[in-house]
Amino acid sequence: MRELSPAQVGTVPCFHKEVSVMFKTRKVVIVGAGHVGSHVALALIQSGEADDIVLIDILKEKAAAQALDLDDCVSGALCGHDAKIRAGEYSELNDADILVMAFGRSRRPGETRLDMFDDSIKMANEVISHLKQVDFKGIMISISNPADIICEHIRRQMNWEPNRCFCTGTSLESYRLLRVLSAATGYSRKSIQAFCMGEHGNSSFVVWSRIRIGSKSFAQLRAERPELAALSLDDLQLQVKRAGDIEVDGKGCTEFGIANAACMLIKAIFHDEKLIWPCSTVLNGEYGQKDVAAGVPCVIGKNGIEEILELKLTEEEQAKFAASCDILRGFLERAGSL
Repeated sequence: MRELSPAQVGTVPCFHKEVSVMFKTRKVVIVGAGHVGSHVALALIQSGEADDIVLIDILKEKAAAQALDLDDCVSGALCGHDAKIRAGEYSELNDADILVMAFGRSRRPGETRLDMFDDSIKMANEVISHLKQVDFKGIMISISNPADIICEHIRRQMNWEPNRCFCTGTSLESYRLLRVLSAATGYSRKSIQAFCMGEHGNSSFVVWSRIRIGSKSFAQLRAERPELAALSLDDLQLQVKRAGDIEVDGKGCTEFGIANAACMLIKAIFHDEKLIWPCSTVLNGEYGQKDVAAGVPCVIGKNGIEEILELKLTEEEQAKFAASCDILRGFLERAGSL
């Protein structure tokens, strides 16, 4: 947490004495006030997980309007507490705890996230030029697509420590996997442990060998129950991969799920939860990969990425992960040469 200013130190009477009380203000700055950035702000307001929220956007009037609209809901019954929200400048990062990158255009119907590379890199380089003018010491969570590449490109250009600069990675794929498995098996999503690895995109994959429902592995349950054995793993994987396309084709963007994922990660940091969740972070030998950032199970706490969990994968899963990393590594090299 950042140092407190004199204005954040208060006093309360206690047994006729003045006792100093330290109030820690949790400040989150969101770059990008579009669909995703505004919903991240809304999730933080409703959950009560941030006290001070700042929206930054190249369209300053849009950021101001979004902040005003969001501020209108602060007094509502669903809001955690009276959070402050406003539009601001990059100088707000000098005392911020969390930076959320949510800039960029929406994915168009028929596009992959990698198709957004050229436009997103130009925007990222513009953002980097502003970041170099401030002294941000907090933790960055990136959402902007192509997510793994944009996050690692920014980290490299800023020379930030890997633990404090990561992206939501395969969070959405994992959310979708839980939904798909719950519908297919009849079990509550809360009883299922499952996740995806690799790129936040078409080369991501389900780690079938690590899925647990209750205390049993998915493989064991399939051996015991004919109706589960009849499920096609390829079809389930396809449902997970197609979910984003269906949303983009039908409404032009995705916004709610990823905003919830970002809020979950911010909560894990502020409360030092040691949450185990797949995020995209730079690898230094884990899973046999170097010089690339990809979605892997991580421990999230007050220091950001506090540990990468290296699980034993099957040969097929290891090959899929290597192939996904090769794709990401190639785009990262392109980003660095622009």
